[in-house]
Amino acid sequence: MESLISLVNRIQRACTALGDYGEESALPTLWDSLPSIAVIPGDSHEINFNYSFLGIVTRRPLVLQLHRIDEGREYAEFLHLPRKKFTDFALVRKEIQDETDRETGRSKQISSVPIHLSIYSPNVVNLTLIDLPGLTKVAVEGQPDSIVADIENMVRSFIEKPNCIILAISPANQDLATSDAIKIAREVDPKGERTFGVLTKIDLMDKGTDAVEILEGKAYRLQYPWFGVVNRSQADINKNVDMIAARRREREYFASSPDYKHLAHRMGSEYLGKMLSKHLETVIKSRIPGLQSLVSKTIAELEAELSRLGKPVATDAGGKLYMIMEICRGFDQIYKEHLDGVRPGGDKIYNVFDNQLPAALKRLQFDKQLSMENVKKLITEADGYQPHLIAPEQGYRRLIESSLVSIRGPAEASVDAVHAILKELVSKAIRETVELRQYPSLRVEVGNAAIESLERMREESRKATLKLVDMECSYLTVDFFRKLPQDVEKGGNPTHSIFDRYNDSYLRRIGTNVLAYVNMVCSSLRNSIPKSIVYCQVREAKRSLLDHFFTEIGKKEAKELSNLLNEDPAIMERRVALTKRLELYRNAQTEIDSVAWSKIFLLYNCDAVAMQDSNTIVASNPSEHDEVNEHMHAPVDNEVEC
Repeated sequence: MESLISLVNRIQRACTALGDYGEESALPTLWDSLPSIAVIPGDSHEINFNYSFLGIVTRRPLVLQLHRIDEGREYAEFLHLPRKKFTDFALVRKEIQDETDRETGRSKQISSVPIHLSIYSPNVVNLTLIDLPGLTKVAVEGQPDSIVADIENMVRSFIEKPNCIILAISPANQDLATSDAIKIAREVDPKGERTFGVLTKIDLMDKGTDAVEILEGKAYRLQYPWFGVVNRSQADINKNVDMIAARRREREYFASSPDYKHLAHRMGSEYLGKMLSKHLETVIKSRIPGLQSLVSKTIAELEAELSRLGKPVATDAGGKLYMIMEICRGFDQIYKEHLDGVRPGGDKIYNVFDNQLPAALKRLQFDKQLSMENVKKLITEADGYQPHLIAPEQGYRRLIESSLVSIRGPAEASVDAVHAILKELVSKAIRETVELRQYPSLRVEVGNAAIESLERMREESRKATLKLVDMECSYLTVDFFRKLPQDVEKGGNPTHSIFDRYNDSYLRRIGTNVLAYVNMVCSSLRNSIPKSIVYCQVREAKRSLLDHFFTEIGKKEAKELSNLLNEDPAIMERRVALTKRLELYRNAQTEIDSVAWSKIFLLYNCDAVAMQDSNTIVASNPSEHDEVNEHMHAPVDNEVEC
């Protein structure tokens, strides 16, 4: 089970290295999900299981990881000094103070950023403690008035987490009712389900008093037993009495004390360390499945958000140009998908051709253009001083041309309507291109370039579409008139005056013939105008919307490319933070899975050995087969040793 504590140690170190201290932030925190033991000091204390670092006045959380080694000289390492080993523990104390000053300055402020210290020794149990700044009642010189509340809030932020085991330390020579450590522990853990009580300075109690009722759980009951320890005296500390000798004295004190010798087997720093280590292992073991699930879920969420934020900007000019081109191609593809029906919006263009254009053509008032009065006027004017001989051909042409000219309006309106839809799709495609959200400057440039291209295409489409109308005006379809019913008196009686020849029936017939021809042309243009618009606008938008932009972007210098990829600083910071946090969770996943699989492998081997043994027993003594079979189907203890 030692590997479980080592697992949490490694993950905690990774958390600190990558900026996860369990503080409130917009990022998911793994620190809060890790089982830990937080020490709440009521005053200066020294129960660090051979070391006195918990006795110094800390202004930052100290994550102390004890690693048991089989042999060799003990040494210490700091996370912020990864390749430096300390064998002089006086220098370790000094480095703790110096590192605190580096973070907080010499203003005696506090900081929630932890210091990680690892101790490797054959004289310790595998254990991790988080030593918190001691609770205080007044601010000392150089500290702000808010320091009392600041320290309490920091302590609460650690111990109120459900995965935190609380080690509440109180001096035995003071009234337990006034213990700040017990008070705050009771507030966050009222049932005492996560709290271990520790009494220090038992040897300094006044004569005639003892802490037996507390240690036996009668005076102040917790779910777990109370522990008593005896610290080194100040004189011992000044003389550098080593902790091994101090531990021996501690054992002798409890074994020889009339008040405590019946409790001696569960008193002292050594026993406390073993019990805390065992309890921490049990808690970690129970949390492994939940940790695996949490880590997997958070990795998926972080990857999804990073995908939404997009890739970081390349550093070289070539990389920047390639990145811009790729983003633009992504935008171009989305734009084409809108036109092709993969995404919504392109269907609006068909609505222009199928509804708006026919409706606009129907609204043209040809009846006013071909009224009796207007027909007579144009026919007469076309004849000039010499009336027509057979049919008023010039009059027909003027009537047809004046009617067909009005079709230019619906044709231009169709061009503009499609242009508006294409512009709208540009805006949609920009919004849907995730990468463009990162770079406001590039987004504006791409949008402007696309609109400029559409404007050029609209102008070409307008020219081509109006040419269709002009072509119909410039050359009439002769076969249409040849197929009209012939009138014997179509030319009128030449003996009549010119005004008699333009009677109502004659003029009405001319108007009807012109209207029929105009309707035929409208029907033809109704089909050809959409073809022209699609060819000049839609087709070109799909083929070359950003061609001009690509040409220009290739001429830009590195600085100009950088300006285009100048994304929102908040997004850049968020991406960096997410990347670090994702690295943390992936490392944690690897660590947790390796431990989980190693235990599965261990259990599998144990089962195999047991099965082999059972088969041997059955073969040698068949009468015992039933008993062995029953044993094999009993629940397997996860802590079995092969």
